[in-house]
Amino acid sequence: MAASRDTGAGRSGGTARAVTRTLSDDPLGGTVRRTVLPSGLRVLTEAIPAMRSVSFGIWVAVGSRDETGPQAGAAHFLEHLLFKGTHKRNALEISSQIEAVGGETNAFTTKEYTCYYARVLDEDLPLAIDVMCDLVADSLLEPADVETERGVILEEIAMHDDEPGDEVHDLFARAVYGDHPLGRLISGTEETVTPMTRRQIQSFYRRRYTAPQIVIAAAGNLDHATVVKLVRQAVRGTPLDSDPATPAPHREATPAVRTRLATTVVEPKETEQAHVILGCPGIDRIDERRFALGVLNNVLGGGMSSRLFQEIREQRGLAYSVYSYASQYADSGLFAVYAGCAPGKVDEVLALTRAELARVAAEGLTEAEVARGKGMSKGSFVLGLEDTGSRMSRLAKGELLYGDLMPVDELLRRVDEVTVEDVNVLAAELLSRPMSLAVVGPFGAGDFAV
Repeated sequence: MAASRDTGAGRSGGTARAVTRTLSDDPLGGTVRRTVLPSGLRVLTEAIPAMRSVSFGIWVAVGSRDETGPQAGAAHFLEHLLFKGTHKRNALEISSQIEAVGGETNAFTTKEYTCYYARVLDEDLPLAIDVMCDLVADSLLEPADVETERGVILEEIAMHDDEPGDEVHDLFARAVYGDHPLGRLISGTEETVTPMTRRQIQSFYRRRYTAPQIVIAAAGNLDHATVVKLVRQAVRGTPLDSDPATPAPHREATPAVRTRLATTVVEPKETEQAHVILGCPGIDRIDERRFALGVLNNVLGGGMSSRLFQEIREQRGLAYSVYSYASQYADSGLFAVYAGCAPGKVDEVLALTRAELARVAAEGLTEAEVARGKGMSKGSFVLGLEDTGSRMSRLAKGELLYGDLMPVDELLRRVDEVTVEDVNVLAAELLSRPMSLAVVGPFGAGDFAV
């Protein structure tokens, strides 16, 4: 389609041009448009007139894997600090201005990106844009706030240590990735957060939070040109109102992350329930087999009708929670099975899990199972688009993680094209890989073998 253009002034002076194009006019959604500002900042919107709300998010292509060892936890630390005050607003004003109109704000840090978002009534979108752009672009990072949030984060780390069901996932990542940043805690540790200085966080902020690394996404009852105009006004005069630049490319898939040999790691804790994860390295997020992996995961442990749930919980009553999952990054991935059960039942649960994985690797899935797994993939995806928050996230992730937004119809078609052979070839390869085991519970390191 022909590109339309929006004009405005940038920091470098003169007339700067922002290039806009329509990405899709989806019958299952609204019109999606993308504007690249001269600074390299990208703005994507999906206009859904039937909604009365708007979700607005600022996504930064920086996560915990971008930290050095001594910096571990810096991205998460920064996420906390950006809500503490800017040149225009203090911490109370940041939260109260959005809450006063019934809106909500929050943020989260992952291993590959950080997101700051707000959800408001459509008429309050200008306020949300101004507040969120202000806190991301122009935070003060006052020394007193650094010390306050350090205490908060240390409490968060301690709380996480008291949640063995969460801790075991981090233990498993460390078992597979070792000292690689993908194996580290997103929050950092007490040893890295305690000595972290304001100067280190400030340096991380200004080096990483640049316009080419940022995607702004909004979905709901909105007008694209108005959103672009409001964003440009909100960042004017801030570090994000920078000289002309090209948007940063999405994170590349090479070189592949080196993983550790299969191992067993145990965190001894006197818990009432044992938490175990059995799994292996998987595939990266742009691997063409990701659609087949979604189907395989659904059938193995993706719901109440899955093989593992039926065998371990429904038929034998050995665990309350049991499921499989796949995590995918730019250059790596994980596939794993989690179960929480009484300590005395761990051996039986692991034996049944191993047997089921081996059975699927050797015999594959049936045609009926693959059809059910495909239906689950399509249904969960479409049902997940029922709110503005998920639609906003879809825009940002498409741009930030893939460099493209796959239309809904195209994604559904890709799932439909998955064959029984596709799934079974992948299962034979993936589920035959040596498995690592992570355990949190009342055990010793020598109680398990891979």
